[in-house]
Amino acid sequence: MSKLRILVLTSSTGGGHDARAEAFAEWCFQLYRHDVDVQIEQMLEKSSAFNRGGVNFYNAIQKRAPWIHKAFYAFVELLSIINTNTVTFGKDYFLKVLREYKPHLIFSVHDCLNRGYFQLARKELGADKVKCAIYCGEFSGGWGYSRNWVEPSADLYISRTDTANDYAVKIGMPRERTRVRGSLMLPNAHLEILSKAKQSAFRQIRLGLRPDLFTVFLATGGNGANNHLDLLPELLPYADKCQAIVICGKNKETYNDLVHWRANHPDFHCYIEGYSEMVPLLLQVSDVIVTRGGTTTCAKALYFNCPIIFNAFGGIMPQEELTWKFFRNGAQSEKIEWRHDFAQIIKRWMLEPGAYHKAYTAFVNAKHEEDPTLVIKELVELGNQVAKVELKALPFPPVGQLRA
Repeated sequence: MSKLRILVLTSSTGGGHDARAEAFAEWCFQLYRHDVDVQIEQMLEKSSAFNRGGVNFYNAIQKRAPWIHKAFYAFVELLSIINTNTVTFGKDYFLKVLREYKPHLIFSVHDCLNRGYFQLARKELGADKVKCAIYCGEFSGGWGYSRNWVEPSADLYISRTDTANDYAVKIGMPRERTRVRGSLMLPNAHLEILSKAKQSAFRQIRLGLRPDLFTVFLATGGNGANNHLDLLPELLPYADKCQAIVICGKNKETYNDLVHWRANHPDFHCYIEGYSEMVPLLLQVSDVIVTRGGTTTCAKALYFNCPIIFNAFGGIMPQEELTWKFFRNGAQSEKIEWRHDFAQIIKRWMLEPGAYHKAYTAFVNAKHEEDPTLVIKELVELGNQVAKVELKALPFPPVGQLRA
């Protein structure tokens, strides 16, 4: 039986790119089952030692010294020059994947995996045998929006917001091939919606927390970069008014330290977890999330109406600046660079009637609702211009599917 084959190019620089790749694959299965074959490739890590070293360096400085990203970002921008017409590092591995898989659509969710890659694919497979598309997850444009995102020959360029799309056009993407389609999240995120009553039950039964306390969600990316032990003490004076949800990613040392901290503060309600698979549910039972400017977490927070306090400890990376700028201008979000900044915000919200409600209202008003299946169907239809297989999308939500 013939299938539509889609090759998704991603890399684990942070967690957002992989999250969008996985969400796309799950959506394709949700809507088309076995008629669409998706192959995800960690192309940078698997293709060359040079690329793999760059990924590891990126993640190391994100965790320990975000300020170095300003120089690293400028270095990575050079790829827009050396990968103009072909792939410089990792070419052999990419060609191997193309020859074995023969994709009808190449879908890039990473800024360093479209320039040169699309040209090489067309040369290898034939210009009429493959379509190419990009999903850019940035929230706005300017410094931090890599020129590597924009490959003018792409058949389709998808942006998360209007402001980001306008910037892509400004730096070279033909507007007629651009779309604004919001966020790519897993299908389950749109199904596991808790009612108010079930939010209270979730806090009590699943998390062991109080249903009536203001809940602060201290989050982190998969690599575990965090400032939890700096922030938690600032909540202690308000233990009768607030509680915390804390996740640690894959940082076992932080998890161990936090378990010890909780044992020594029995009057403060606190749920601690390592790497969490239930972030959408945790966001729904939280009143605010403290996080760095990772696009995936921030998009989920916006979708689930959970205001963001931006963690800017150690500086903000260029890519995070784009997210921070969008939420600062559009949602009046605040950022913290020191624990004192966090203490001031919490004090204001705990002691001033209406202060939190004002922040919540501004945040929710920045939200944009849309059909999450639209972008999936557009990408599948683009690839099917080549594959020409018979496809029929299943309904979403699935018939009989109950929300949480």
